[in-house]
Amino acid sequence: MMRPMKLAGSQLLFGDGCLAHLKTLPYQRAMVVVGGQSMQKNGVLDTVLQYLAEAGAVTAVFEGVEPDPSLETVLRGAQAMRRFQPDLIVALGGGSPMDAAKMMWVFYEAPELKTIQDVLAANPFPTLRRKAHFCCIPSTAGTASEVSRSVVITSGGLKYGIGNMEMMPDIALCDPRVTVSMPPHITAETGMDAMTHALEALVSTRANYVSDTLCERAIQDIYRVLPVAYADGGDIAARETMLNASMVAGMAFTNVSLGIVHSMAHAAGGLFHVAHGLADAVLLPHIIRFNGEHSEAAKARYDAMAQKLGVPDMADAVAALNASLGIPATLRRVIPDEAAYMAQIPQMVTLALADGCTKTNPVIPTPAQLEALFARAYAGEAGGVGA
Repeated sequence: MMRPMKLAGSQLLFGDGCLAHLKTLPYQRAMVVVGGQSMQKNGVLDTVLQYLAEAGAVTAVFEGVEPDPSLETVLRGAQAMRRFQPDLIVALGGGSPMDAAKMMWVFYEAPELKTIQDVLAANPFPTLRRKAHFCCIPSTAGTASEVSRSVVITSGGLKYGIGNMEMMPDIALCDPRVTVSMPPHITAETGMDAMTHALEALVSTRANYVSDTLCERAIQDIYRVLPVAYADGGDIAARETMLNASMVAGMAFTNVSLGIVHSMAHAAGGLFHVAHGLADAVLLPHIIRFNGEHSEAAKARYDAMAQKLGVPDMADAVAALNASLGIPATLRRVIPDEAAYMAQIPQMVTLALADGCTKTNPVIPTPAQLEALFARAYAGEAGGVGA
């Protein structure tokens, strides 16, 4: 039975200059959550604070959200929110600040929750918006957290994916000017994260007419434009197309879910501290091949998409796109300690099988198949993964 869909919050704006919409928001106290120094250095943070001040809001900034945000950072942010008492939370940056700010929002609204396990076990999920609304301003074109119900938070060295429609941001402002300062490697990795979202949602067991429409457009635009944005970060038209493609891919996956690229990336990324988009990118061609080998329906969808792109094979096309973006073909280049990686395969298999993304993959792999996939993604063997 089809699940109800929600494509965004109450306000979704995209296009050059839409950041100025902040000046119209009717809030009194806004806390802005950011990561490192990039939003300060490029002046975007100052612009955001200025626009909020023009709207009449008192502002505070929580900074220092790290890549793969930790529960400790989230709890510090929630504590800062309890002190400041914002009625608007603004997440400015890439996927890490947006995910961290969402989870800070949950702990701020529901102070009785103390741990990730408390959130995972909450039934029903906490009702949000009693204290604050939530706004996302993405600085990368990839995670689509601005239109997603999901977060990934690291606790105890493991990545936990949590999803609930309560966490859908109320306001999303997708202004390509905010993404211009992304360096090429971040442009590549986050862009391939968006491509992974679209290709996994395309073959999800929950895929439907609306998600297919969103995925197909996103895949075509990313395939065409990501190399342009990678080569020239100042190309505003390319930046806008990538941000829009990431956004619609996010609308698709947050409703129909993902697959084992994400399950495996969460496992390997958490244990070996690999950036999420990079792990997705390396894994994606291997999983396309696996899904195509074991699901006729998935193969038909990949083949139809390849035809739309004018390429003979979807996995080969993605591998070639990775190569053009300087992304390695195997995890060996990313995790050089082979012995450590191989020793962790049983743990990664366990984590991937338990990951919520696995259940909507077109093929539910066996433990042995996942072991072979982790080995293939590391060493690059072209052989099949058995039944």
